[in-house]
Amino acid sequence: MKKYLLPESGTFYKANLHCHSTYSDGRWTPEEIKKAYMRQGYSIVAYTDHNVLIPHHELTDENFLAILGTEIDIDEDVKRWVHTRCAHWCILAIDPENDIQPCWHREKYQLQNAVLHRDEVKFDESEPDYERVYSIECINDMMKTAMDKGFFVTYNHPTWSLEGFETYSKFKYMHAMEIYNHSAYYEGYDDHNSKEYDELLRLGNRIYAIAADDNHNRGAYDSFGGYTMIKADKLEYRTVMQALLDGNFYASEGGPDIHELYYEDGKVYVTFDAAREAFISKDVRRSQRVWRDGQLITSAVFDVREDEDYFRITIVGEDGKRSYTNAYFIDEIMK
Repeated sequence: MKKYLLPESGTFYKANLHCHSTYSDGRWTPEEIKKAYMRQGYSIVAYTDHNVLIPHHELTDENFLAILGTEIDIDEDVKRWVHTRCAHWCILAIDPENDIQPCWHREKYQLQNAVLHRDEVKFDESEPDYERVYSIECINDMMKTAMDKGFFVTYNHPTWSLEGFETYSKFKYMHAMEIYNHSAYYEGYDDHNSKEYDELLRLGNRIYAIAADDNHNRGAYDSFGGYTMIKADKLEYRTVMQALLDGNFYASEGGPDIHELYYEDGKVYVTFDAAREAFISKDVRRSQRVWRDGQLITSAVFDVREDEDYFRITIVGEDGKRSYTNAYFIDEIMK
């Protein structure tokens, strides 16, 4: 029986799920970001200014959706910032009315212009100020609190953050991680995180993979390079967020568009725009690669076995840029 892994119906909406504006350390206003991203074919931007959860719902219209979010960060306590490990993650409100920032501190942790907007943040005034410490326990507590309070949590740019396996392998409360961070890549950090994603999957974490710009617009390079293609029935806040929760999307760094992805009788089928190659990654040493010497391809078929845990597929364009499916788990597919 055919089982669609990306929904058969619906529309793909292009989304940037990690973005900084003049509300923290970005150079473009929220309105300027909307205009620039719409010109590039985007329908969705999550405004994730550092440590301030501030809605921009006035920007939402029939062609554009502004997602409510913020990026949380904790720095290691060392003398020089360039040596500092840090943890960054975005939290996106699943419900647009959920504008109460978790783990708030009334005086600390706002970056640059975010200080000017502190009084606009809503928080639970009955709770004490939350003191951040760079530790596995504190990071997990903050991530879990955000999940429990109705936020979609994404772990960001481990390469830029100087966080190795011994650290990120212990983070337990995320819906997704960034398989590609465009801004970090163009600053010189190889934040292509396929290996990190597989390592987390092999530890038993059932999480998704997104790609995002993390744009600050300090130059022309850090926008329009990492995005997430979300398939939903309509461009409506709760519908789009449910599509994220359900994994109805794929990540891209400008690679070929993916059109169809389904499982049938022990095989997974994928169709896409013209590409140089496609390959499947698994939890076991059974990979496959599809290509035609000197020719481009638009589809691929891969074997999947019951004794495997998961698989995910990567499509590589003629220019080397990649698109990445989420991981799909065999026991869920074969229910």
